[in-house]
Amino acid sequence: MTAARPWRRYSGLSLLRAGFERQRGWPPAFIDATPQSSYDVVIVGGGGHGLATAYYLARHHGVRRICVLEKGWIGGGNTGRNTTVIRSNYFFPESAALYDLSLRLYEGLSAELNYNIMFSQRGVWMLGHSRHDEEILRRSANAMLLNGVDAEFYNDAETHRRIRGLHPNPSFPIRCGLLQPRGGVARHDAVAWAYARAASRLGVDIIQNCEVLGFEISDGRVRSVRTSRGDIRAPVVGLAAAGHSSNVAGLAGLSLPLTSYALQAFVSEPVKPVLDTVLITSATGVYLSQSDKGELVIGGGLDLFPSYAQRGSLPNMERSAAGVLELFPQFSRLRFLRQWAGICDVSHDSSPILSATEVEGLYVNCGWGTGGFKAIPAGGWLFSHLLATGRSEARARAFTLERFLTGAMIDEAGAAAIAH
Repeated sequence: MTAARPWRRYSGLSLLRAGFERQRGWPPAFIDATPQSSYDVVIVGGGGHGLATAYYLARHHGVRRICVLEKGWIGGGNTGRNTTVIRSNYFFPESAALYDLSLRLYEGLSAELNYNIMFSQRGVWMLGHSRHDEEILRRSANAMLLNGVDAEFYNDAETHRRIRGLHPNPSFPIRCGLLQPRGGVARHDAVAWAYARAASRLGVDIIQNCEVLGFEISDGRVRSVRTSRGDIRAPVVGLAAAGHSSNVAGLAGLSLPLTSYALQAFVSEPVKPVLDTVLITSATGVYLSQSDKGELVIGGGLDLFPSYAQRGSLPNMERSAAGVLELFPQFSRLRFLRQWAGICDVSHDSSPILSATEVEGLYVNCGWGTGGFKAIPAGGWLFSHLLATGRSEARARAFTLERFLTGAMIDEAGAAAIAH
């Protein structure tokens, strides 16, 4: 069993004491470990889902000989390349249970992990612009309430009153709005660091700059992981590689029902607080919030072609800017600060995959598409149960690979509210 690492609790008092020590007494947030020859569980992918899985495995299932392998640096993939929105306003009961589990875990995550993830429950709005949008949003509100998820439906006048600064007469008139008050945003890299720090404290080895090159498989069972830093034996291997899941699974001879697309995002130069909520609109295909630093955080639809490119493009930036100005023409003088893209692994029914595979001991956590960040705690919670027991937890049973054979799909393509 790997011993727990040095750790110092974060608090106002500890910060004050450290100030008198010139901040020299802090141990590393996590240990950048050297790989051992064998572990009980190897997790491929050092993003939010991989780190959360490692933490819950150690914390709730008593597994200690765990390592997390990351090709680059932790949180350097999709976890740090998204628009940080957290919500659970999904339509089907299976999806609502999964994403609301994640939201509930987010609500207590800073306290549990002793790390401020800057979770701000400022509410998430979906705007409707036609009678068809209104019908869909009313159905969504009813479904959310039936699923035990908070939902509030408002007409056009009340929507304008509650969201300050909206264009009073846009090209796509605002007919209604659906609000999930418990939704909001969190600091994406803080989520990765928090889970990494907590997992490392429990003895998990976090190994950065370690590329997975293949797997040793014999008699239908995974035996070891071949990496750029040597072979690592393990009877249980979990893949949580987000947009690269198909490539990594392919090294084990598996073909997953996924297609990877780039999802672009942008931030403006920082300004004083002007937007205290999150907006999603189907008419212009954009979603918008303001960060704690004052930047407007803007996202749009997926690129319309498969890609592994983690970069933005000027045409997409122009379309997204035009969509924002339809809602807030006063933002026209703002300048863009930077742009980027994350890689989304979209399954055939736009729902995640938490499943065993045909290779014994090899499991996958993938297919989150554009919903990966908001699902990090639930993904880690449910995947850790699968790795520890070999069985799906009740809320994950609908999301196995078997559904693509039986046809029991959970089609949540519309839950993104934009053209994903």
